[in-house]
Amino acid sequence: MIIMPIKEGENIERALKKFKRKYERTGVLKELRRRQYFTKPSIANREAKLHAIYVEHMQKEEE
Repeated sequence: MIIMPIKEGENIERALKKFKRKYERTGVLKELRRRQYFTKPSIANREAKLHAIYVEHMQKEEE
């Protein structure tokens, strides 16, 4: 549960913005989307390898 202390006289838009930022940092929405469908372990491993290859390629390209 996210607790947002609001100061006296604080703008509601500002408080809502702080709440949204804090909510995104917790990763709740990302985890919910990830759990909506099942990914086989073999496919997850393949995607992880492809991502690692991509990251390595990008790092070599920068140098």
